[in-house]
Amino acid sequence: MRYVGIQSQIRRNNMKSTLLLISFPIILLGMTWVFLAIINYFSTGYYDQAGYFVNQLDADSVNWTFTKIVPFIIGGVAIWFAIAYFSNTKMIQRATGAQPLMRRENPRVYNIVENLCMACGMDMPKVNVIDDPQLNAFASGIDKNSYTVTVTTGLLDRLNDRELAGVIGHELTHIRNRDTRLLITSVIFVGIISTVLTLVVRMMYNRMWFGGFSSSRNEKGNGLSVMMIMLIGAICAGIAYLFVSLTRFAISRKREFMADAGGAELCGDPMALASALRKISNNPGLGDVEREDIAQMYIIHPKQMAHGLMEFISGLFATHPSTEERIRILEQF
Repeated sequence: MRYVGIQSQIRRNNMKSTLLLISFPIILLGMTWVFLAIINYFSTGYYDQAGYFVNQLDADSVNWTFTKIVPFIIGGVAIWFAIAYFSNTKMIQRATGAQPLMRRENPRVYNIVENLCMACGMDMPKVNVIDDPQLNAFASGIDKNSYTVTVTTGLLDRLNDRELAGVIGHELTHIRNRDTRLLITSVIFVGIISTVLTLVVRMMYNRMWFGGFSSSRNEKGNGLSVMMIMLIGAICAGIAYLFVSLTRFAISRKREFMADAGGAELCGDPMALASALRKISNNPGLGDVEREDIAQMYIIHPKQMAHGLMEFISGLFATHPSTEERIRILEQF
């Protein structure tokens, strides 16, 4: 596998981050307009000569309402994004139970990180360790002050120095390529959209049980409108989920191949990283941490170790390529 230059990968990821920053707010605002349009459509209309209620979309009313609430949506999303973006490192540390690792506590790990950083001319990131028997490692952070490489005690116990250098080189490459910043940007916006969708679906559910959208409509028409909105809401949620899954895929499985190549180049031993991946694949994960946003950062995603039909289905929307494929490519270096 031919390794793409570090500066080229940085430019690509910066471009993707910019596109994400633009596209996600547009999608969120588009979803808001569609939701208002649906509510308006099933709330307004007229009775025809036969006495049947005919639904009608009042676009002017929808646009007027939309322009009134857009500033609140943009402001809310901006505040939400800023808080999540700049506090993500602490959130990850609390969720995983990671603790800072100093040289005096484990000179072996600290020296490996320091030597690799000196070899590629990058600043030394923070090093965290998690007391967990499972084998895991990941990189996180958005800038020099927050970049962190985190490893588990299980990883330190099971890997030799060559294998550990390969894994750490992989994680340092994520930092050098700005993968961590890109991933965090996508995770935050995906979380915002998922939360909004959940609230919308709950609102629709409450409407179905506690009342319709129009008091002027008879019960049959009213009930039908609620069921239609529930159906449309379910379809929208399904489409949004598909988009979220494809976005995670796009951000992407390729970044793991790039990090493998960079890690192998940095430590100068592709077979050591391949050997490490084999060991990690036997016991990946992280204790009781079930958060998907954190699992996306793992060197091997534990839920993508399924086989057979489930392997095929999960592979369609996987954030990581198969471990077997990664090892095969490393062995061709």
